[in-house]
Amino acid sequence: MGPNLKSASTDPLSQDERLARLRLIRTPRIGPVAYLHLIHRFGTGQAALAALPDLARRGGAALPEVPTEGSAQAELDRVERLGATCLFRGMAGYPMLLDQIEAAPPMLMIKGDVRLLDRPTVAIVGARNSSAAAVRFARMLAHDLAEAGYLVVSGLARGIDTAAHIGSIHAGTAAVIAGGIDVAYPPENAVLQDDIAGRGLLIAEQPPGIEPRARHFPYRNRIIAGLSLGTVVVEAAPKSGSLITARLAAEFGREVMAVPGSPLDPRAQGCNLLIREGATLIQSAADIVEALSPIGGVSVPATGGFSAAASPAESEVAAGESIAALLGPVPLPVDELIRQTGIAAGAVQMALLELELAGRLERHAGGRVSLVG
Repeated sequence: MGPNLKSASTDPLSQDERLARLRLIRTPRIGPVAYLHLIHRFGTGQAALAALPDLARRGGAALPEVPTEGSAQAELDRVERLGATCLFRGMAGYPMLLDQIEAAPPMLMIKGDVRLLDRPTVAIVGARNSSAAAVRFARMLAHDLAEAGYLVVSGLARGIDTAAHIGSIHAGTAAVIAGGIDVAYPPENAVLQDDIAGRGLLIAEQPPGIEPRARHFPYRNRIIAGLSLGTVVVEAAPKSGSLITARLAAEFGREVMAVPGSPLDPRAQGCNLLIREGATLIQSAADIVEALSPIGGVSVPATGGFSAAASPAESEVAAGESIAALLGPVPLPVDELIRQTGIAAGAVQMALLELELAGRLERHAGGRVSLVG
């Protein structure tokens, strides 16, 4: 896990810094991990923008086109007109548990009661084509958890997600959506989405106006898992998005829980598989509260925050091609690169960042990287 930015600053960002960070976020080839390391290394978005040309050059390619200040301002203005707020990673108010994840979103767009993020959070996810019994059970679980003071988070999909939001909206629910903050999906949940924005919390990573695409849903799932102390799967088929969320939760060191079902129902196979692999079996909200109680005091690791650094050292300049020579099309853990090269972790991360900016590096789940092509 790389550095998190939670302890970096509690002061509001200046308007110039907000624009600089948004320009970084919207620059091609700068994903969440690259953004994290740029801010950690250079201290501010403005300094990171100034460093981009040299970093791309050292990575072996031209700098991708950086959005203009005007386009960044237009996006911020649109978010404000929609009644939403931009929450940048590293600032006060960014969800603490989500900040622990290296690939956490550099910026969230949120609409609703931000105070809900101070509550302990539980994710409830499951099948879209869920059974009536599972829908009823998910609604009951969510209701009881909300009554117990938990924030219930889900993805506003049909089926189990919808039931979880309906069950908890009276006392605390958060919906993480795959598209822009102003795009209702699925269309039949438009009224519920507006209700959640008014009484709960609506969260989006994609810019306003973006319709959800298949590639957006795994990004949404990582937010759901990252926000939560644990993830409960009520019903899920094998290879479903709900199982991806559960496995992300396990990867993040969070509790994975599942509701058992009949072996004769294909919609229960995913949950039964999770239980066989070690997930906690859930039969009531009390089971969830008990499963989460040992990690209720989870804390964010201490980090160096936004400490600015001088220009990269000569050892870092030399590291880039040494590391590129070790990489190929097969994803390799970054920790293994550090072990094999004997190069300092910071220098390895900077070399990887240069390769990524040059379009030569692809990042994968679990802190693994490979060369493109």
